[in-house]
Amino acid sequence: MQVQNVELNKFYKLQGGTLTVLAGKTPFDASMDGWKRPAVIVVPGGGYGMTSEREAEPIAFKFLAKGFQVFILYYQCAPDGVRYPEQLLQLACSVDYVRKNAAAYGVNPAEVFAVGFSAGGHLVGNLSTDYTQAVEAYGADLDCKLTASGLCYPVISAVYGHVGSFDNLLKGYSNEEKAELLKKLYLDEIVSEKTSPAFIWATATDQVVPVMNSLKYAETLTNFNIPYEMHIYPWGIHGLSTCDQDINPPSRELQKPAKWIDDCATFFRRFTEEVF
Repeated sequence: MQVQNVELNKFYKLQGGTLTVLAGKTPFDASMDGWKRPAVIVVPGGGYGMTSEREAEPIAFKFLAKGFQVFILYYQCAPDGVRYPEQLLQLACSVDYVRKNAAAYGVNPAEVFAVGFSAGGHLVGNLSTDYTQAVEAYGADLDCKLTASGLCYPVISAVYGHVGSFDNLLKGYSNEEKAELLKKLYLDEIVSEKTSPAFIWATATDQVVPVMNSLKYAETLTNFNIPYEMHIYPWGIHGLSTCDQDINPPSRELQKPAKWIDDCATFFRRFTEEVF
């Protein structure tokens, strides 16, 4: 397995951000010249105050086992002294980096996906809905449109809960500036015909990021005829990650949502050249 840490500010005009590469090696069989896989960028949650380890490597290894080349984005957060749009730019540049280095990592550049959790789901959804804004904010061309996204118990809008994510994201802005910026950050209000397809899952009993976030985003995708798949599981606390007992205490609540990784991988395969 190829393991590498890429400091994004060595290649892009960014304050920081680390992209960790966990990529399967090209097969030894010489007849498989040109071998390539789809890529998944894993974006942990943490309320834009940190990046959760529970939603980083454990997720990455699950998708690696399903035939994806995997990258983990450790984006900077409020304690690092960064604010919007820096996190969005770090994800946009990560997508661009994977595409520009696709041959080195055995990736099909047309098949770059991202999976985000909680506030990381907001970040992935932000790029999915507004990648042109990311290019404009960066000030140079980036190839950063996601092929499709995976949104796991995502923060979508402060209207539906988890105001803290937006407080961290916009830390240091005036109230007037915040009011203007939030128009770009309530994702259900900025979906368009250019938005990437989405796989969405959440639990009905999530007390941290209410399920209405996912429902409203799906409703808006429906209005714009954007392909999506959504699963709302009846029980489960916030932050279930892989939904297995390596991450969570034993619970019957894990049985249903544990299927999300298989379902998400299958959804992503709908947008790849090879289906397996």
